[in-house]
Amino acid sequence: MILGSTDTTSANTATSGTESDAAKAKLDEDLNHFLTLLVTQLQNQDPLDPMDATEFTSQLVQFASVEQQIYQNSNLEKMLNLQETSQIASMVDFIGNQVEFFSQELPLADGYAEFSYVMPTGVASGTVNIANSSGLNVFYADADTSAGKHTIKWDGTDKNGRQLADGTYTLLVSGKDSSGNLIDSIEHLVVGPVTGAGVDDGIGKLFINGNQTVEQSKILSVRKGLAETTTE
Repeated sequence: MILGSTDTTSANTATSGTESDAAKAKLDEDLNHFLTLLVTQLQNQDPLDPMDATEFTSQLVQFASVEQQIYQNSNLEKMLNLQETSQIASMVDFIGNQVEFFSQELPLADGYAEFSYVMPTGVASGTVNIANSSGLNVFYADADTSAGKHTIKWDGTDKNGRQLADGTYTLLVSGKDSSGNLIDSIEHLVVGPVTGAGVDDGIGKLFINGNQTVEQSKILSVRKGLAETTTE
């Protein structure tokens, strides 16, 4: 189930029914065939040598057992649907706000993007690079090498000052130590607007800037309202 997203594909297809519905229909069909066959056999049995009731009684018990299991599965499906509905209800308040999470997928919305990186100790030099969906580097800058979290607000312009289209870009902050060795422990965090929410296989997910998704459990912080387009 999806709320507030521009994606027209629904996670639940109401017209297709549930697995328990399909299993119940198949069981009813099999039981009807069995009863039809049983009645035919009883009508045509030899009165002097009647059929042993043990076998078909056992088969009827098996049908009843399967039917009971299907009802149990149906109840479980209903409980899961209620749980998904509850999950979605808990995520509605995220829509229209900004969330922060670990990622290198940087959402640019309304000409504004915000991200952070966490520098470890011992970094002598570093760079900030942003690439478009084709892998072309569109923005770069020197990174602050002091240990700790550093935040950058990007106005969506490329290295030539041209305004880029909104969408999802790739962020890479790299660093080297004094010996020129690459540092691979730099963490990337991005901020993006929540445009929808949904549940996929029992996992609550938020839609960021239309098409990017992040699990609800991965959200680090939430900011009320959308970001301003002013940059620093």
